[in-house]
Amino acid sequence: MRLTCPAPAKLNLFLHVVGRRPDGYHLLQTLFRFIDLHDTLYFELRDDGVVRRSNSVAGVEESQDLCVRAARLLQSETGCTLGVDIGVEKRIPMGGGLGGGSSDAATTLIALNRLWSLGLSRQRLMRLGLTLGADVPVFVFGENAFAEGVGEELQACPLADAWYVVLFPPVHVPTAQIFSHPELTRDSVSITMRALLSEQKQQLRNDLQAVVCDLYPDVARHIASLGQFGKAMMTGSGACVFAEFSSRSEAEVVMGRLPHGMRGVVAQGLARHPLHDWVSE
Repeated sequence: MRLTCPAPAKLNLFLHVVGRRPDGYHLLQTLFRFIDLHDTLYFELRDDGVVRRSNSVAGVEESQDLCVRAARLLQSETGCTLGVDIGVEKRIPMGGGLGGGSSDAATTLIALNRLWSLGLSRQRLMRLGLTLGADVPVFVFGENAFAEGVGEELQACPLADAWYVVLFPPVHVPTAQIFSHPELTRDSVSITMRALLSEQKQQLRNDLQAVVCDLYPDVARHIASLGQFGKAMMTGSGACVFAEFSSRSEAEVVMGRLPHGMRGVVAQGLARHPLHDWVSE
């Protein structure tokens, strides 16, 4: 048996750092939006218990691959004796703040829950996902969401149709470097989801952006170029940046007017994760 599954990217439509826990983890508020830029994962059932990645992924050793780790976590948690070959076709840039690795892990949990007939609930898969990374639970949750805590306290947040220009600056931004930076804002005022939905979009921001732009001028350059056509913002801890538009044609016109050599895509916002209905509540 073989499954072919998408793993969509996400945007952080805003990201505020509102505090810090005693263990050093930062407390965040953010709004996750899925987009139709996605990796594709292939799962081939094995009956010998072996979990194996069937192709190489540049810069990621098999033992560190979040897909492989997610599969082995499911085995250990459930005692499942089945195995899987996992193929990974990457389209989401790594280290860009688009959640590619976390999305791949979540798609693996969802797909193997089905392939191995495990019957785990969404909540249990989300709890397992959190042990792999703070962004994994939202992809299992499967809906655009207002998030708090370290990103795992989620409330579904329906969003209007939108299109995005997403740019890929040619830098890799280490998340730990940004969160440990002494100049990072860590005391933004908390807001409620109700306030968020009525908030003027111009007031929303990414608290990590100023630090990243200071350290990585390429990110600042991409924001400035895209910002000529609308409100441009960095997603996650960078390096990718985006702006929202009301139609595909508008986004494509903007993409065509950006400086030569700036890489990126036009992407549609999704109402929910493509595999949302694969998981029981």
